[in-house]
Amino acid sequence: MADQMIFKRCEIKYMLDITQAELLKNQMKQYMTADEHGVSTICSLYFDTPDYLLIQRSMEHPVYKEKLRLRSYGTADKDTTVFVELKKKYESVVYKRRIAMTEDEAERYLLFHEKVKDTQITREIDYCLKNYKKLAPAVMLSYEREAFYAKDDHEFRITFDQNILWRNYDLSLCKGIYGEAILDKNKVLMEVKTAGAIPLWMVHFLTENQIYKTSFSKYATAYRTIYAREQRRSCPPENFFVFTGDEVVQQAIKC
Repeated sequence: MADQMIFKRCEIKYMLDITQAELLKNQMKQYMTADEHGVSTICSLYFDTPDYLLIQRSMEHPVYKEKLRLRSYGTADKDTTVFVELKKKYESVVYKRRIAMTEDEAERYLLFHEKVKDTQITREIDYCLKNYKKLAPAVMLSYEREAFYAKDDHEFRITFDQNILWRNYDLSLCKGIYGEAILDKNKVLMEVKTAGAIPLWMVHFLTENQIYKTSFSKYATAYRTIYAREQRRSCPPENFFVFTGDEVVQQAIKC
């Protein structure tokens, strides 16, 4: 396993129901191949400042934004290989820097700033750690992912995420997979990852089934719930607004 990787691509998200997802997977058989790992459980521990500066900036849809997270495939232990990822987005293009280390090394590196590797990627992560004061684990996300790549272009990938769970306690990849659900059980979050154009067969499927891209973010959705609960505890005005995807939903909160 390579211990560092660099990605540059566009990531486009769509919200499907289970029936649409199964129809698409059936059509994909002639064009795409399932990832060798099949369905995997992804755990992502997002880092942020005490006042959630990174996710708040991200939700403002700036030209440039970045996120820092620690990722494992399934529940980790101290010796499990995990990935420290710095994800940047500039003008709709995603740039991801990723480096592998053990969970124990990652904890010492991210929490105590102990130098465990010296690469260009860790130097970029070091800058992020210095630029944002008091970065610490903020939200744990987990979900089941089914991934596919195109037979004629391994840079074109499609992933389907279900059973997306979040929590803002027990913030460790070693604590297990549990939390509150983000999506209805009938919903599937699809991500199209590509360095070029979306193939015509895919465009036709999306058009025929009236499936449109969304700006849905797992971390942002979890943060909105955290924010709403903090507002409830501080006794806000009776009505306030939170954003969910592309629409505004008015919610009543009473102390």
